[in-house]
Amino acid sequence: MILEIAQIEVKPGQEAEFEAGVTKAVPLFRRAKGCSGVTLQRSIEKPTRYRLFVRWETLENHTVDFRGSPDFQEWRACVGHTFAAPPEVEHVREIVHGF
Repeated sequence: MILEIAQIEVKPGQEAEFEAGVTKAVPLFRRAKGCSGVTLQRSIEKPTRYRLFVRWETLENHTVDFRGSPDFQEWRACVGHTFAAPPEVEHVREIVHGF
């Protein structure tokens, strides 16, 4: 399993609109090839900073299948206008699981 971590800075005052856009986009992730879940978290110290966690079966499910799909364009239409800067995205693989 691959975990995509996207750190997203939202324009001040656009937080509620961003959160609504992510909620609206959840079905896009649900139907994406290899996607097994999505979670959004908001920073307490920096309330315009969010982290989006998306679980993928393979890296290519995200970088090729999803990013090359019309659903990716719809995702960006739902939330892209609220971004203060391009998201910082990285992919990680779990090494140790304690619980």
